[in-house]
Amino acid sequence: MKLKYKRILLKLSGESLMGSQEYGLDAQKLDEYASEIKKVFDLGCQVAIVIGGGNIFRGVDAQAMGIERAHGDYMGMLATVINGMAIQGALEKLGITTRLLSAIKMEQICEPFIRRRAIRHLEKERIVIFGAGTGNPFFTTDTAASLRAIEIDADVVLKGTRVKGIYSADPEKDANAVFYPNLNYNQVLTNRLNVMDMTAFTLCQENKLPIVVFNMNEPDNLLRIVQGENVGTLVQG
Repeated sequence: MKLKYKRILLKLSGESLMGSQEYGLDAQKLDEYASEIKKVFDLGCQVAIVIGGGNIFRGVDAQAMGIERAHGDYMGMLATVINGMAIQGALEKLGITTRLLSAIKMEQICEPFIRRRAIRHLEKERIVIFGAGTGNPFFTTDTAASLRAIEIDADVVLKGTRVKGIYSADPEKDANAVFYPNLNYNQVLTNRLNVMDMTAFTLCQENKLPIVVFNMNEPDNLLRIVQGENVGTLVQG
């Protein structure tokens, strides 16, 4: 089967792994996501994943606790590694070979991030999970997703959310919010639409990397995108 996207970077928020819980990890949600990822992997799509850490700890929340921002960001990076290990376990239960690569060295549980090694893993039909963000404070996991996607020459960044795509306003708060099926980079900037943080978005824009924002909780959405169907919102030049 011919795929529209042969190598993808899937960005998931840490909060999405909570399921119906208030914090932490939901085993059912992990299994659901792993099953959705397996569908595209089985078609021959090369998959890389970046997961946030907001279900465990966010650096921006650290300041409210009196913790220095940079220190808090490093704590948040460790949370992304925990989430990476969780999705790794869920995928390997399904018989998929994975590799967890971290921007911060911790050899006992994951490999250090090396660009060429990451690409080689993808070519050898392994799902690659990137942990610890960029390895630097003051950068979000959205920025890590954009950066890693560019480094591995991914065809697209797929940002999984809990809404249909990009709207003129928050659809969970504004019933009159307008859905956008297609946008270009300038429209996103002009209308100040909340797609990613500015650093992450600019990286995609400058490198002409398409972004698809979609509802990850809708079964088969990921599969349909990879096969070329119009799902969610496509942002491109």
